[in-house]
Amino acid sequence: MKCLFLVMLKKSFPPLISTSTHTLILGSLPGDKSLAQQEYYAHPQNRFWKIIKHLCQAPEVTQYTDKVSLLHRNGIGLWDVCAEASRPGSMDLAIKDESPNRITELLEEYPSITKVIFNGQKAHNLYLKHFMKKKGVRYLCLPSTSPANAKTNLENLIEQWRIIISN
Repeated sequence: MKCLFLVMLKKSFPPLISTSTHTLILGSLPGDKSLAQQEYYAHPQNRFWKIIKHLCQAPEVTQYTDKVSLLHRNGIGLWDVCAEASRPGSMDLAIKDESPNRITELLEEYPSITKVIFNGQKAHNLYLKHFMKKKGVRYLCLPSTSPANAKTNLENLIEQWRIIISN
């Protein structure tokens, strides 16, 4: 008897970016909870928004539109390396057959971006697989904010992610 596994093709969101963006944070691909809610980092155990709110000193922000505004006010943009990929579940290790987003073109369109931050090693590795680093842009790979990265606690993540608000 043959067993068939249906792996849905998952797609990224449009970039959250503005003309004042100087730091672009790249994830790999939205997880299932984010896709269902159509919001970046929607899983309640993902620590991304907790880190951003702490670093931007805005703990009262709870609505997604307010979170997006907080990013824009602080010159931070979001996108994913993958435009689409096959992936059962939400684990980065399961990403296969990915197609990249048009990151090179985005960096050309927004020359104010001088720093690219990778939210975890998978995003970094996918970027290196599909792109060359652009001159004049600083690239940093930070520990993933995903709940799968349980070895790094919130306080440690906040300390390491502090680089996104410094020059």
